[in-house]
Amino acid sequence: MKYFKQLSIITFSILFFVSSLMSAQVLNKSWQKITRMDDGEWFASDEAKAVAENVLLYQREIGGWPKNIQMQKPLSTEEKQELQALKSTGKGATTDNGATIQEMVFLSKMYRQTKNETYKKAFLKGVDYVLEAQYDNGGWPQFYPLKKGYYTHITYNDNSMVNIMELLKELRDDSGVYAIKPDSKTIEKIKVAFDKGVDCIIKTQYKQNGVLTAWCAQHDENTFEPAKARAYELPSLSGAESAKIVLLLMSIENPSEEVIIAVNAAHAWFKKVMITGLREDREYNDKGKVSKKTMVKDPDAKPIWARFMELDDNKPFFCDRDGIKKYDISEIGEERRNGYAWYVNEPKEVMKKYDRWSDKYNVKKKD
Repeated sequence: MKYFKQLSIITFSILFFVSSLMSAQVLNKSWQKITRMDDGEWFASDEAKAVAENVLLYQREIGGWPKNIQMQKPLSTEEKQELQALKSTGKGATTDNGATIQEMVFLSKMYRQTKNETYKKAFLKGVDYVLEAQYDNGGWPQFYPLKKGYYTHITYNDNSMVNIMELLKELRDDSGVYAIKPDSKTIEKIKVAFDKGVDCIIKTQYKQNGVLTAWCAQHDENTFEPAKARAYELPSLSGAESAKIVLLLMSIENPSEEVIIAVNAAHAWFKKVMITGLREDREYNDKGKVSKKTMVKDPDAKPIWARFMELDDNKPFFCDRDGIKKYDISEIGEERRNGYAWYVNEPKEVMKKYDRWSDKYNVKKKD
């Protein structure tokens, strides 16, 4: 009897240790990585429910969430009181840097495991938020309620608008990605919002000397023209955000002629501006942060694209915080050179999927 009692104590201790270790492994991840975890039993755990309470507390009454918050971090009583006071203000609600959409992803996974109606209610409030935030012309600003400055531009930057449209598309198609289904009236609103978003994308695609190319990271909400954001984010053609826009368009079943033209033109542009024979080398400090970036000639390097290109001739450029264009990355200071993605590879996914897409819809390819 004593033996079995000791065995039970040891077994409990092991299980407790393993459980604590698993919890630490999850909660030590970044918030973004937690929201991207595979749907599973952890989302029914006490740890997940505690995180969900934070998520609910951070949500503004208007339905959106602020950005760059590690939602899994414990909150003090004072912090909880401050967040409660902020709820009615709507302050900071945004879709920038994945905000709002990733919280909705998390709540959907929580609801799938727990069927807690509180999570469903908060998720649906998020749906209402993105629908309300949309401009009549189909675009979305970076912040809603609107925040003065470049934040009012139609924002493709960091895939803000594409993230919204992917959410709406999954809900519209009842794909099963989200465990929560809006009612039929909301679904109709979602269909309209998605179609308006596509129309906005078509209208903002930049024409260079009469030829369709790609998109800027942000466009003026009134004129649709490429617009400036931060000092080093000047009007330009984007090698990063444009790729995600094209992938979204390519995901549309039975695309319209306008969508086909847009994808075809963007693909041709990606081929034209593709950079070969150049490799980015990185050095890291003891904290794992990039301390040095160097561009090296390498005939075997995989294709890359510039983050920013001139509107008139596609020439890559780079900027410090003074907003002065440079045409060689070595000419800007270390802070911006090392702390920003000046070269990207997102268009590789477009190049990879284009042939299958064009064959599926019998698209006449444009070289």
